[in-house]
Amino acid sequence: MKSPVVCPARPFTIVTLIPRSDLPSSLLLSSTRRGSPPPRLRVAAAVASPPAADLERRKLDLLRAVQDTQRGLAATADQRSVVEEALVSVEEYDAGSTVDLSKLDGTWRLNYTTASDVLVLFEAAARLPFLQVGQIFQKFECKDRSDGGVVRNVVRWSISPLLEELEGATLVVSAKFSLLSKRNIFLQFEEILQFIRSFRTQVPVSGPDRRSPGGLYYLSYLDRDMLLGRAVGGGGVFVFTRAQPLTVH
Repeated sequence: MKSPVVCPARPFTIVTLIPRSDLPSSLLLSSTRRGSPPPRLRVAAAVASPPAADLERRKLDLLRAVQDTQRGLAATADQRSVVEEALVSVEEYDAGSTVDLSKLDGTWRLNYTTASDVLVLFEAAARLPFLQVGQIFQKFECKDRSDGGVVRNVVRWSISPLLEELEGATLVVSAKFSLLSKRNIFLQFEEILQFIRSFRTQVPVSGPDRRSPGGLYYLSYLDRDMLLGRAVGGGGVFVFTRAQPLTVH
């Protein structure tokens, strides 16, 4: 006798309404209780909603996978493979829905990336012992918006001992972003701001004779405490978690 084939669970389910004639009598009796929805609707609702516990487990697996990678710098090929698998597992939820900018608004801390333009900062710090790269944040300002807003990439860093007495420095790269489709956003960089406590310089990126650099990003997952993104065109993946509000002047 052949063994039964067991299909793996998927994050979406085809909902079949069950005729009343096929329902057990116990369910038929329970449907007569005041305030209880018909059994067919209760069954449909039960299978249509993904289990929250399973989603949280997948998110935790992703955070565990990136934990020992130094935000991606020290990730081996095997670790990158595990992270990618865990990332896709989370992305399967909420896929296809439009980005809720009210959820996106706020400050997000970088936990992991494969983007070369970010990893080069970590590589420089690893080669130069006097250079220290601290936390990296993305601060989205798009509350009460439906078409886009402003995003600020914030990098905490210091050069020992030059900036230690000044409590380090903060590099801020600001960009406008627009929502092109349900999950794609386009970033148009405006300026680079360098803050060292009370000292500030401003170096424009754009000018009349050159176009500001930009980028197309796919926000693959978003909820109250996790943000996942992919730079379109193979520019890398990003894993962010919600951080405390950050004030950028």
